[in-house]
Amino acid sequence: MNRRRAILTASITALAAVLGWVLFVGLPRWTAPKPAAPPPAAAGTPQPESTPKIRARLFHIAPDGLRLQAVETEVPVGQGTVEQARRLVEAQLQAPQPPLLSAIPAGTTLRDVYLTTNGIAFVDLSREVQTGHSGGAVDELLTVYGMVNTLTENLPAITGVQILVDGREVDTLAGHVDLRRPLAKNLAWTTEPGAAPAAAQAADGR
Repeated sequence: MNRRRAILTASITALAAVLGWVLFVGLPRWTAPKPAAPPPAAAGTPQPESTPKIRARLFHIAPDGLRLQAVETEVPVGQGTVEQARRLVEAQLQAPQPPLLSAIPAGTTLRDVYLTTNGIAFVDLSREVQTGHSGGAVDELLTVYGMVNTLTENLPAITGVQILVDGREVDTLAGHVDLRRPLAKNLAWTTEPGAAPAAAQAADGR
């Protein structure tokens, strides 16, 4: 008799527990309203660009291989003159669209850019700018002034550019253009698309 009563009591307790879970846990979960799905994005809504850009003039080698040609290109915006100078140099190092040619030897990378208080930018390039250079006098002029003109044309705060190689000053890249001092903008070796080339000046830009 006691055993039967114990079994009955245990059964009632278990049933009460089940009913309690259903009433206080299961039922609220089952009857709770489902969260509404977020509304779909409107078709055609413009998405913001991840990186703002500016229009800049880069200087690549013209198809005839004898002069630079200014090209309007979109370049990422940099915060301040030094950061913008880095963005311009990085863009100048990229291969241009054919039939233009790059003024910078393949494999050259930017190590850093420094700017003095009097507007002189020091552009520190990897050694490939020397080891990968063709060595011709005209090619060296175009390499040097492609970099100099890109920075001075787009950034008025920069009045001169000196190229470094692997963190050190060098006399030249290939034996022709003196790099022991900063160089100012020189558009004598530059032409606009469709224009005749200007008369060449001396290699030192004077």
